[in-house]
Amino acid sequence: MRAAAILGLGCSPKDLKAFQSDPSVEWRMGMPASGEQADVILLFGGDGTVHRHLGQLVRLGLPVLVVPAGSGNDFARALGLRRVRESLTAWRKFCDAAANVRAIDLGVISAVESAGVAPSTIAQGSSAPHSPRYFCCVAGVGLDGEVTQRANRLPRWLRGHGGYLLSLAPTIFTFAPLPMKILTPAESNEAGDDEDAGWTTRSDQPTLLAAFANTPLFGGGMKIAPQAQMDDGLLDVCVVGGVDPFKLFCMFPSVYSGRHLKIREVEYFHASRVRVETEHPLDVFADGEFVCRTPIEVAVHRAALKVVTP
Repeated sequence: MRAAAILGLGCSPKDLKAFQSDPSVEWRMGMPASGEQADVILLFGGDGTVHRHLGQLVRLGLPVLVVPAGSGNDFARALGLRRVRESLTAWRKFCDAAANVRAIDLGVISAVESAGVAPSTIAQGSSAPHSPRYFCCVAGVGLDGEVTQRANRLPRWLRGHGGYLLSLAPTIFTFAPLPMKILTPAESNEAGDDEDAGWTTRSDQPTLLAAFANTPLFGGGMKIAPQAQMDDGLLDVCVVGGVDPFKLFCMFPSVYSGRHLKIREVEYFHASRVRVETEHPLDVFADGEFVCRTPIEVAVHRAALKVVTP
């Protein structure tokens, strides 16, 4: 068997040694150029490392084993790989029979033109409309973007030990709800048969946060989308409307258990695709990484990635 190892920031070849006990495995470092050069890929890192390689991983179509070694490891957690030893157990099981592989969905973000928004405004700081970006966990617009930018400026060790939470607390009291419209495909177009069949407005209100989830977790363990499944072909959409800052601060701990869905200002629904339009371009982050600016369309690529699981 041939295995390729991708080492994220802060990782080194010594992190790979525990996985190299089987002498029959032929190892190579770095991303293979084609699917013929390897049988499996081991990726050491967090959500950001996974995010940056998703396009190539989808193209190769090889099974991927994630080894949690980043400041944020929500994707690994969603796969049941909370610690390195769990990834090691999954690796040994894969080497024995290669049967612990499943296909999961990925989210896809595309920057789009929208009526009333100048194309030049869309292009500034945005991904080109024809260059969609994959994400594995959660994409967010609004409060999440502000918090993520603060968290990313923290030292790496601190980011991995509650950095998102530390950045969220002060942002809650300074971030104001923003006009945001979220649209879903018209009822006749839910199956995605005709992309020009039109859109229906699902939410149009001052919004603190809109999250589009492929997995339940983001921000270092927050269960923003407790019902999310990685193989149902749907996005879980969580929209937090205008909430008094003090109330938001008090309700925040409920996000770790998923009980925030019971709060009146929180709307939660499923959709195959959504479109997000804002009065002014807003930053879009996914898996803790900047992607583009609104307006955007978010969709699902079904069974896009093969992953090794426990």
